[in-house]
Amino acid sequence: MSDIELRIAVDNLLARYAHAIDDDRLEEWPGFFVEQGIYRIVTAENLERGLPLPLMLAESRAMLRDRVNALRRANVYEAQRYRHGVSSTLIDRIDSARVRATSNFICVRIMQSGESLLFASGRYLDRILLEGEGGLPQFEERVVVLDSRAIDTLLAIPL
Repeated sequence: MSDIELRIAVDNLLARYAHAIDDDRLEEWPGFFVEQGIYRIVTAENLERGLPLPLMLAESRAMLRDRVNALRRANVYEAQRYRHGVSSTLIDRIDSARVRATSNFICVRIMQSGESLLFASGRYLDRILLEGEGGLPQFEERVVVLDSRAIDTLLAIPL
């Protein structure tokens, strides 16, 4: 895969991921990960200190599906939506089948009342399998590193 093809494939994965979440197509979210994919949300402070406790952890696609089911059926939270901005993606090849990607993100939370606020900012640290199911790239691991440790206790929707 040429560098430009690699860039297009990774950027497409990141865009499809953000749009699925922002468009409330959460049932698609687990499909962006390999079967044993890992999703973690941590603070930059904890990551820098080597403290392992994440704010959210899923260690398989099944756990991601459970998270979506809980959001749809069990969790009670005020109606809201996200709008992501993802930029400045750096890509490093691990081997012929995998890459590491680092991207900056911001996430605006829009409440049903129309109020919008910057909900989270940070970076994504991704390990991506280039040819996952259906020949599309999938996350083997996505670590969401939050710039601030002051996060709303209502971290319902995936970042």
